[in-house]
Amino acid sequence: MTMPPPSPTPPPHHPYGGPVPPPQQPGAFGAPQGYPPQGVPPQYPGPGAGAWGQPPMGPPPKKKLSAGAIVAIVVGSLVVVGGIGYGVKAGLDGVTGSFPEAKHKLVVPQTVLGGGFTLVSDLSDTQGKEIEDTPDFTVKNATAAVGQYSGKDGSVLVLSGLYGQIKNPGTTRSSILKGAATDKGSTLAVRPRDFTPAGYGVTVTCQVTTSKDGLSTTTLPMCAWGDENTAAAIALVGAGEATADPKDIDLAGLAEKTVKIRAEIRKPLG
Repeated sequence: MTMPPPSPTPPPHHPYGGPVPPPQQPGAFGAPQGYPPQGVPPQYPGPGAGAWGQPPMGPPPKKKLSAGAIVAIVVGSLVVVGGIGYGVKAGLDGVTGSFPEAKHKLVVPQTVLGGGFTLVSDLSDTQGKEIEDTPDFTVKNATAAVGQYSGKDGSVLVLSGLYGQIKNPGTTRSSILKGAATDKGSTLAVRPRDFTPAGYGVTVTCQVTTSKDGLSTTTLPMCAWGDENTAAAIALVGAGEATADPKDIDLAGLAEKTVKIRAEIRKPLG
């Protein structure tokens, strides 16, 4: 008796439906056959769909700088400490006339801007020594006032200045900013502009520099003032300002904060 031919074995099925694809044979270097030859890039889903049918990934979010990174940048590249003596290094000479009387000093209080920033470190006796040790024939009896403050939103404020008898306050103010802009690694992004906020009777000059560290560039806005007894710079940097386009910085707003800080830290002698 003739036996019927055996029925073909049905292909195995995946537990979730559909046939299981046949196993691929390994090719060179253990890669499954069917992969592109060496040197030919594989083909990926187009821009309309992500891998495995998922929506395409957008660009990575812009990295925000930590408060610690901002502190390092501000204290390190704001080197106003060396900038205050820039006028002497640039060759100021021929100073004549008497020095103004010493009537005011600068203090480094526990808080500034109405309690919005709290003192982290008084650097007057450390970094401030560079100010006092830099010879400047236009400043007499210079004493440093340098402080680092932190805000509730993680922003950083640095005060860097001096008090004494200042013969050319406008020149000293300009020297502070020029020193910061010409410090190693710094680039002047927004030229100095003068502001005279209403109600304070003092002119401050503000600018924006950028500092490059590796692949990242940090924006550093700052303002400075100078009078017959005090001169200082204020740099206020938050995560938003640190990564902002220099042209988008609100320098008028920073000038307003600067004169408020000046009113808080400039005290009569005695």
